[in-house]
Amino acid sequence: MSDTSTSVCDYISLATEGVKGLHPYQPGKPIEELERELGLTNIVKLASNENPLGISLLATAAIQQQLEVATLYPDGAGFVLKQALADYLAVEVSTITLGNGSNDVLDLIARAYAGPESEVIYSQYAFAVYALSTQSVNAKAVVVPAKDWGHDLDAMFEAITEQTSLIFIANPNNPTGTYLDTSKLKQFLTRVPENIVVVLDEAYCEYIDVSDYPDGISLLQEYPNLVVTRTFSKAWGLASLRVGYSISNPDVANILNRVRQPFNVNSFALAAAAAVLSDNEYLENGKRLNKEGLVQIGEGLAALGLSYIPSVGNFICFDVVEDGSKVYQALLKEGVIVRPLANYGMPHHLRVSIGLKNENQRFLDALASVL
Repeated sequence: MSDTSTSVCDYISLATEGVKGLHPYQPGKPIEELERELGLTNIVKLASNENPLGISLLATAAIQQQLEVATLYPDGAGFVLKQALADYLAVEVSTITLGNGSNDVLDLIARAYAGPESEVIYSQYAFAVYALSTQSVNAKAVVVPAKDWGHDLDAMFEAITEQTSLIFIANPNNPTGTYLDTSKLKQFLTRVPENIVVVLDEAYCEYIDVSDYPDGISLLQEYPNLVVTRTFSKAWGLASLRVGYSISNPDVANILNRVRQPFNVNSFALAAAAAVLSDNEYLENGKRLNKEGLVQIGEGLAALGLSYIPSVGNFICFDVVEDGSKVYQALLKEGVIVRPLANYGMPHHLRVSIGLKNENQRFLDALASVL
């Protein structure tokens, strides 16, 4: 066997220019990793915007049924889940593209509609995957400064050039929790040339309970260049299974399905996602829990004298004034995992996910003790 450590070939230099400049996505620290590092138990993880309710019983039953056919490939077309989504959302099956989480779909869109000769527009403080997908296809990233921690749609429109092929919009935005109302979004979409694909990332839409929040799917007939992405990882509680989707013009879906990997969604995810769509009680319980948790953590942060960005998602971004990484590390020693945001250009901010009532209080108590 050859000794690869003695190789003189620089395999990093052989990679494409975009890939060479990439830095891997940094997920929230896993509970098991913190247990290994500090020997702690009874850890609370509020770092990755996961659903604290646990999995739906309907999803569990669907997963158990799939164990009988675990040696077989999943349905590459995702027929059952697509039909369930079509019925739930009142859309045509031909508009749906399934992905290994909505991250996968975002990457498919970048691969299909961006490249070395094109520009991709997204906002400062927007979801990190937009930058990763853009760079991986060697497209030029055009990062538009945020306004009040959210998207400045006027500035994003002004950034459009003849080379613009793709625009990413997160609504609500992660990690800041801000949202765009229906009027502002429609005004923007009306102005964007139809040859530019606009992605509306609605990963947290199920949590939102404000009257002026736009339903992206209802806008698809009016704006054929719009692609709406959603996920089962948040409100539906299936983050580990990795299943997301997009709804779009059938021609766009046709293109996305050409670059989609075969069997990109596994059998357990397909079955669980189809089943959980009928569990309205689970969804409503999660929304209620989240609404109460936003108030609980918001009031707790205010009592500590900390400012935070009002959020409509299942998380809150707050300012610790000092170096956020130090507070993050101190919270880890208390057995509480949150998310540092220095890689988003927000070194004084941390993001905390909404958990169960006792988990939220555990976070607030730990924060009070370390500040």
